[in-house]
Parts: sequence; C-alpha cells; structure tokens
Amino acid sequence: MATRTEHLSRPKSSPLRYPDRRSVYWLDTLPPEMTGSTTKIEVTPRWLELCGTKKSYSQITGSPIWEVSKWALGAIPSERLCCLARPRPPAAGWQPDNSLLAPLSKAVTTAIATPHICQLAKPKKRQILDGSILKSKTAPLSHKPRRASAHVELLASPKREHPNFVGERSVCWPVSRAARSAVASWRLLELSSPKEREALFAGYNPYAVSRAACSASASPRVQQLCLPLPRKCSMK
Repeated sequence: MATRTEHLSRPKSSPLRYPDRRSVYWLDTLPPEMTGSTTKIEVTPRWLELCGTKKSYSQITGSPIWEVSKWALGAIPSERLCCLARPRPPAAGWQPDNSLLAPLSKAVTTAIATPHICQLAKPKKRQILDGSILKSKTAPLSHKPRRASAHVELLASPKREHPNFVGERSVCWPVSRAARSAVASWRLLELSSPKEREALFAGYNPYAVSRAACSASASPRVQQLCLPLPRKCSMK
C-alpha cells in the first residue's frame, strides 16, 4: 500500500482531454456526428389550424323589421320601468330660448331717427392705398365748430422763456489774455502725465533674503521643532 507521501508525489491528471478543440462550447467528449440531412420539426395541431385558409361565412342579413313575439305583446311594464320611460323634466329656473325674430313694438316701428343717429349709421370712409399715394376722403362734419374754452387755449399756448435766459453760447468764443499767458505748475504737469503701470511681479526676486531674516535668531521652541523625533533617530 502506497504511503501518504507517495500519493501526494504523483502528478495530477489533466482534465483537458482534447487540447486542440476549436470551440469553447464543446464538453469533455466529442459532439455526436450528424447523420440526418436536416432537423425535423414537429408541427402541432394548433399550427396546422393557423396555417389553413380562413373560412368565409356567407351570412344573409335579415330584414330590419322583425316580428314581435306574443310574450312581448302581452307583457305588462313594471312601475320602475314606467318611471324610467318618462322624459326627464328640465332643471329649475330653465327658460326656453328666445326666438330669432322678436316682435317689434309699435314705438320702435314708428320712431324717427335723429340727424346724429343717421350720421353714426353711415359707414366709415376707409383709406385707399393707390401705389405710393395715400388717398383718404373725410366725411364733411355736419356740426359747426365751437370755440375752445379758456383752459384749452391756455394749455395750447407755447411755454414762454425764462426772463433770465440769455440764449445759447456761441461755439467760438475769444480766449482771454491771462489764459494765453498762463504757465502750468509742476503739480499740474504731474497730474496731466499718464500714469505709469508696471507688471504684476516686475522686479520681484523670490530668492532674495531680507536683512531682518539674515540677522534673526531662532527661539528655543523653533530649535526644538527643527530636531527630528527621537523615535525616528537610529543609534549609531
């Protein structure tokens, strides 16, 4: 009988029996060979029924008038059926529609229109656009022009000028002698000159050390923080 060590020293068997198989869908055994030409399909009775031609039914339509049976002729309707057969009454407050041609009263038929009503009854004159010339015919006014009231005349009058108004100034006016012989001061020349603008970091040296930093001395706390941690220092 082989010992445990001999059993473990034996090589394991490879489960891949066909290393040159072409498809990943193959199993450990070769697929069976096809003996028949095509795959046979069994047709169910329902498929045969659906594949058949549709039957056409020739139905003869009867007359729209049919005979009433003797039981329907002798039937007596119930009280509920009679209640449902009655027409629905209109809602409360319902009034029938007015007729389109309402009768005219005697006062309307014998009325005489005033001249103002006759004027309003005439159609308006529309503007006729003939090419580039706009022609419009205005109807003559039948009423006489009336004099405007005093308030309307006051509003229609143009606004008067202020008594201290001296008029507009001339575009060209003489320059005084003092202005022609004036000398600009140094401050005025400085303000009239454009402002000089420099770049954002012009003349800046990031590596320059200031004088205060060169003569500075570190405090005991800063020197303590500069030292490495004792647990990270290796003893040599």
